[in-house]
Amino acid sequence: MENIPYIFWVIPIASVVALVMAWVFFKSMMRADEGTPRMREIAGHVRKGAMAYLKQQYKVVGEVFICLVIIFAIMAYVFHVQNPWVPFAFLTGGFFSGLAGFFGMNTATYASARTANAARQGLDSGLRIAFRSGAVMGLVVVGLGLLDITLWFLVLSWFYHGSNTALIIITTTMLTFGMGASTQALFARVGGGIYTKAADVGADLVGKVEANIPEDDPRNPATIADNVGDNVGDVAGMGADLYESYCGSILSTAALGATAFASAAGDMQLKAVIAPMLIAAIGIFLSLLGIFLVRTKDGAQMKDLLRSLGLGTNTAAVLIAIATFGILYFLGISNWMGISFSVVSGLVAGVIIGQSSEYYTSQSYKPTRDISAASKTGSATVIIKGLGTSMISTCIPVLTVSAAILLSYLCANGFDMSLSAQSIQYGLYGIGIAAVGMLSTLGITLATDAYGPIADNAGGNAEMSELGEEVRSRTDELDALGNTTAATGKGFAIGSAALTALALLASYVEEIKIAMERAVNEGRTFVDAAGNIFDPLKATMPDYMNFFQVNLMNPRVLVGAFIGAMAAFLFCGLTMGAVGRAAGKMVEEVRRQFREIKGILDGTGTPDYSRCVEISTRSAQHEMILPSLLAIIIPVLVGVILGVAGVLGLLVGGLAAGFTLAVFMANAGGAWDNAKKYVEEGHFGGKGSESHKATIVGDTVGDPFKDTSGPSLNILIKLMSMVSIVMAGLTVACM
Repeated sequence: MENIPYIFWVIPIASVVALVMAWVFFKSMMRADEGTPRMREIAGHVRKGAMAYLKQQYKVVGEVFICLVIIFAIMAYVFHVQNPWVPFAFLTGGFFSGLAGFFGMNTATYASARTANAARQGLDSGLRIAFRSGAVMGLVVVGLGLLDITLWFLVLSWFYHGSNTALIIITTTMLTFGMGASTQALFARVGGGIYTKAADVGADLVGKVEANIPEDDPRNPATIADNVGDNVGDVAGMGADLYESYCGSILSTAALGATAFASAAGDMQLKAVIAPMLIAAIGIFLSLLGIFLVRTKDGAQMKDLLRSLGLGTNTAAVLIAIATFGILYFLGISNWMGISFSVVSGLVAGVIIGQSSEYYTSQSYKPTRDISAASKTGSATVIIKGLGTSMISTCIPVLTVSAAILLSYLCANGFDMSLSAQSIQYGLYGIGIAAVGMLSTLGITLATDAYGPIADNAGGNAEMSELGEEVRSRTDELDALGNTTAATGKGFAIGSAALTALALLASYVEEIKIAMERAVNEGRTFVDAAGNIFDPLKATMPDYMNFFQVNLMNPRVLVGAFIGAMAAFLFCGLTMGAVGRAAGKMVEEVRRQFREIKGILDGTGTPDYSRCVEISTRSAQHEMILPSLLAIIIPVLVGVILGVAGVLGLLVGGLAAGFTLAVFMANAGGAWDNAKKYVEEGHFGGKGSESHKATIVGDTVGDPFKDTSGPSLNILIKLMSMVSIVMAGLTVACM
């Protein structure tokens, strides 16, 4: 610890600043007026339902975590095939991930009514409360993430020091807490996504299409459950998801830096390890600057609102790009200029993916308006047009990420295409730090994402509280903006997931190396295909690829790649099927209440909101278990049966299919939603028209796309990598 440079302490300071500012924004929001007694009552129902669900979810997840910790403890302390720190790291990762989701959701449930009440005064007032409340989520995620990383780095540095291999052990050990974060995030995303979409689909199909009543009408029994779902899925689930993405990108890059610079002179290795942490720390300060720049005025159009948010996010992105050059130069890292351009390539890729998502999902642009126009011929053409447009929309993100991978790789290794061991290691470090660059301003980009559900709930509160058309119009504008920013945020999340997952591939090989060294020390001998003894202590990355025969002629690699691609589709199929079953129960319940409870539709009867909340809760808790466990089981089985080559194939196949599928699903769902809102603005017949009903069906189909299956995929591809890393010792033991 005595070798840690003073600049390192900027990292914990930044984390504390983020948490303090999150508290300031939270208290500022709480001082705002929550509105009329009716508004407070509705907000109270939503808050109570959300907390009840989250409590039940954490109970189920807690049981899964206990089982996994026991398994890890047996592997570590009985069979000695795993690092002894793994059980503890796994727990802390899961705990902080869940904590980030809880804080964000708690804020959102208090902010929605206050946003609706502020919208009574003007659009800017509503935007400021909603956005700054969303910023609480962003700042909590980055603050807790950096704090967790700092604590683990300091603790492990106390136990491991004195050699270049110490930092490799430290960073690969820290990677294991990423599995805890990923596991918690997947349960949160899947469970919350099933909950919210079951309620949303039930409310839309029966309320808006069959009964012809407005969205969020208090006569709809599923309305409260729908609003609860926005918080547990789009806020709590998203917070846990992005916490995992943020930490995963930093930790994988730190591990790659420890390996790439292991033979470098002086303290270059240590500098390479803390560089991604420092970039993330400076990103916190710049995110705060961007948050304060977001504001608008009454009468603003959608493009004006997007421009306002763009000013904050783009300013933060430009400044972190400039700051990166200064950080790496100050650290004195080898090829600091090239590595800085790797970070810039990640940032630019994130912006391009975000802009692409905005273009294909906002009703301000032609693709979404064309989907709205398709409603003139019915719901089938809306769905067909949405599917086709969203498939096309995958081209830009895929090509952008591909370019970012190549550029970040080449910039970091000095455009060395020799594929030597050193050039590969430097290049992989560049890919990892590009992912850090993409997520370095997560404090504000997540704020724009978390803002969406708050604005959506504000609109629901305004409708149920009968605040009038003017207020509802303002909340609709804020909500439509939220749909676009959510798609943009999902683009950032999946883009960073692709880069991080690629970096984790290299980290997996490094973990395999450590496991093989442990086996050699215990007396085991490894022999290659030619019958020669393989020494893992002296082997380089290309040597490992040759030893395990990681090439396209190896059927294990090909089979693994097919299984990885299948896993992405299997996961989506299971989660969408779960939404369908839960939504079916909700539809039947809403129809029953309309039939049996007299006076609901004329406003004299009171719906049974609690029954709908109960249906969503039970369905989500039951249906989330199988898809989430499969993400853990598949890489373990592939490792045991197909070995290291099979696992690498699995991760590559899952990454390629999962990334493309996630972009497609996020854009499809966002486009269908905003196509509906474009009709509601008065185009093609407006609210209540046949075109409106057609777009509602499209929106209903898109709901599980954008809020359940799609956003869960970026967790899936990283969780499979994390599980593979944690289970590397078992894979080697079964060789």
